[in-house]
Amino acid sequence: MQRLTLDDGIPDRLRACIVALGNFDGFHLGHQAVVGRAVARGFHERRPVIVATFDPHPVSVFKPYLPPFRLTTLDQRERLFAGAGADAMLVFRFDREFAARSAYAFVAELLAGEIGAAGVVTGDDFTFGKGRGGNVDVLRTVGADNGIVAEAVAPVLLDGARISSGRIREALAAGDTGTATQLLSRDYALEGVVQPGDQRGRTLGYPTANLTLGDYQRPRYGIYAVSVTLDDGSEHPGVASVGVRPTFDPRAELLEAYLFGFDGDLYGRQIEVALHAFLREERKFESAEALVAQMREDEAEARTVLP
Repeated sequence: MQRLTLDDGIPDRLRACIVALGNFDGFHLGHQAVVGRAVARGFHERRPVIVATFDPHPVSVFKPYLPPFRLTTLDQRERLFAGAGADAMLVFRFDREFAARSAYAFVAELLAGEIGAAGVVTGDDFTFGKGRGGNVDVLRTVGADNGIVAEAVAPVLLDGARISSGRIREALAAGDTGTATQLLSRDYALEGVVQPGDQRGRTLGYPTANLTLGDYQRPRYGIYAVSVTLDDGSEHPGVASVGVRPTFDPRAELLEAYLFGFDGDLYGRQIEVALHAFLREERKFESAEALVAQMREDEAEARTVLP
């Protein structure tokens, strides 16, 4: 898998490609259907497949006041696209100048000219260009005039409703990990570099790996059964707290993950914490002893629900 930008240009070996086009934040089942169709076309037409995504998310450019809502980092998306069979990920650096490009120019100059696409696959609700003036019909029409065969993939439904990143965010905010997992086809995972902490967990017998939440969508604050993947590829079951640690001062928003049976230094290492099941809300305890007693119960429950 190769990560590309327009500044670097498209290598000759990847031109005349099939492009899966969308934001793909979360890479849920609907996104997977779009990329899967592009990969299938690439196989049958013997063409390379590029998945094009946007960074930062267009909504964050036009509405920077909104709270964090990202579901995946670029690194996570790159791994997911590679797993789906794509050859490269193209990152459009989204800003107001990029957004001001007309729909015609987006297709004729960008897709056909700069990228050299032979085919494009999108979702049926994809819009693009200045004022979101382009849609799948424009893509088909202008694309045909510029040697691009464009198609739209029908929405993927769950319980009769379209699968969307918005539904996933709502599920996470409610602590409904089951629905989020169904929509994503995997557990929602937050990735980051382990930060030094106050080592209070170690003194309580529960040393934790601490992550800041950054731009991620905040899941419901509380305790979760989790699976933690380290930068060496190893996976470890555990339990994690997401929230502001109301028992201690000063309060600080963190994800704190305790890995069952792990004994090692994780500071400065990249880890990914997948939220498997919501166990309970976070709450303030009157003493460290009461907190530890509850942590033992949380660990026991997590062990029963993890695969």
